[in-house]
Amino acid sequence: MDEILRHLPAGARVLDLGSLTGSFRAETCPGALAVRLDLETPEAGSPEGFVQADAAHLPFPDRCFDAVIANHSLEHVENFHGVLAEMGRIVRPDGSVYVAVPDASTFSDRLFRWVYRGGGHINAFRSAEQLAAQITRATGLPLAGTRPLFSSFEYLNRYYFKPGTDWRLWFVGNGTRRSIMLLSYAARLIDRVFGTRLSVYGWALYFGKLPEAVEPAPWRNVCVGCGAGFPAAWLVAAKLVRKRFLVCRFYLCPCCNSGNFFTSDA
Repeated sequence: MDEILRHLPAGARVLDLGSLTGSFRAETCPGALAVRLDLETPEAGSPEGFVQADAAHLPFPDRCFDAVIANHSLEHVENFHGVLAEMGRIVRPDGSVYVAVPDASTFSDRLFRWVYRGGGHINAFRSAEQLAAQITRATGLPLAGTRPLFSSFEYLNRYYFKPGTDWRLWFVGNGTRRSIMLLSYAARLIDRVFGTRLSVYGWALYFGKLPEAVEPAPWRNVCVGCGAGFPAAWLVAAKLVRKRFLVCRFYLCPCCNSGNFFTSDA
C-alpha cells in the first residue's frame, strides 16, 4: 500500500477501513489525515483519528477521501456489496484504493480458519480477477496493479490465543516462534521444488491512478515477527542476509529485527 500512501500530498484524506488501531504507520503518509475506522473499539482506547462505524454505512460525505485502504478487512465484513458501494461513494474519482485479502483456496487461509474455528473470515475470495472486477464496478476506478501476497504464518503465534493452549494450535507447533519459522520455511521450499502454493496468502490489488508502478514480482520473504514482506534482492543488497547452519540462510527483519529463514523469490 506504500505505493499509494507515500505520494499523498499534504492535506489529503485517507480512510483506513476496518483497521482497528491502524494498518499503516502515520509517518508513511506525512501531512495526510488518516481516519481509522472499525466496528469495534480498540481495547487500549481509541487512537487519534479513530471512528467507530459500520463500513456499510459510512458517516462521511460523498467523494471526500483521496485514498481508501482495506488491508485484510473485506473478508470479515457481513455486507460485502454494501461496503463496496460505500467505498465507491466516498472515494474521489481521481483517488486510489488498496485492497488486500486472503485467497480462500490456499493452505494458509484454510489453516487459519481451522485453527481459529473460522476466525471471522465470512467472505471467501478465490479469484483475484473476479474481486477486482467487483471493486471496479463499485468504485469506478480501474485496476492499476496486482501483487501476490505470501504468508509468514505469524497468526499462529500463541500470543493471540487465550490462556490454555487449544489442541489445534498444539497440533501445529504450539505457536512458538521456532515452529512458525520452520513451517514458513518448509512451505516456501516445497513450493520451489514441487510448484505448490503452500506459502501463498492472497493478493494485494491497487485501483485508480498511481504515481508509481506496482512491482508484480512475488516477495516470498515475510517476517514471522511483524508480517512485513521484502524483495529477496533488496535483503541481499542491504546485507541483512546471513549464512548459518551449512546451506540455510537467515535475515534480520529491518522493521522488528526478528530472525527469519531466507529464500529467493524465484
